[in-house]
Amino acid sequence: MRSIHHRLFVFSALALLAVLPAPAADKAPAPKATPYPLIMGPIRLWDGPAPGALGDTAKDIPTLTPYRPAAGQANGATMLVLPGGGYGNLAEHEGTGYAEFFAQNGITAYVLKYRLGSNGYRHPVMLGDAARALRLLRAFARRDGLDPARIGVIGSSAGGHLASTLVTHFDAGKPDATDAIERESSRPDLGILCYPVISLLEFAHSGSRKNLLGENPPADLVKFLSSELQVTKDTPPCFLWHTVEDKAVPVENSLLFASALRRAGVPVSLHIYEKGAHGLGLGRPDRPAPPWASQLLYWFKERKFTP
Repeated sequence: MRSIHHRLFVFSALALLAVLPAPAADKAPAPKATPYPLIMGPIRLWDGPAPGALGDTAKDIPTLTPYRPAAGQANGATMLVLPGGGYGNLAEHEGTGYAEFFAQNGITAYVLKYRLGSNGYRHPVMLGDAARALRLLRAFARRDGLDPARIGVIGSSAGGHLASTLVTHFDAGKPDATDAIERESSRPDLGILCYPVISLLEFAHSGSRKNLLGENPPADLVKFLSSELQVTKDTPPCFLWHTVEDKAVPVENSLLFASALRRAGVPVSLHIYEKGAHGLGLGRPDRPAPPWASQLLYWFKERKFTP
């Protein structure tokens, strides 16, 4: 009896092996190395010291922190997140908060820790950090099988000013650059501006202007960084939202930029809400935000940025 059981067991095992796929004769080829390693933690924008660095501490090192959708949920789009904070600090809810929202909706997001005026930095350092970050995201998209033609930027308040600067002061990259990242374009494919600082003139947020440009900046530089004056037909499509009640950054900032986009023939989706203080972000129970986020997701589909 025992021998019969033994023979049955051996026969069953052999039958199972017969239906299993045979092992490959050779090992699968190792993935090709890329110059852009897949890192989950903060990623330095430059391998060495950042251009114009005043030191080598955390405040002198701009970084990107990735937030990826759940496995199998990425829809191919990528978002660069620029937190606000008056160019003096970085607001967590306008950084991590947004990035988590995008990741939950299938969009790969990266939060940029850019250098600040409160740490002694002035223009063009902030724009240089944002442009380098956008180039990196385009390279990452190629590496990760995402769409390098669906990369957006979102910024709030002073981060909105930096985003508006990026969508009006970009370049196509340098084809002959020895650094492969510098060959990538810094032009976002669309921009999202949340209660943004746009103008550094009549409706300026004085704290942001001071941190960005210092005391008594030249008049031509102030105009150069007043984004409503820099829109062209090549500026990417933009989504803007603001509240009339905003006492920190007047709603005229968004109205001026939307008007400039309209005159240049650039697609724009403008949302002005009556109620709400400055800096709401996605809102919280004691400070609800207008329904801009759901309208943004609708706009993404309109523009075929997401499926």
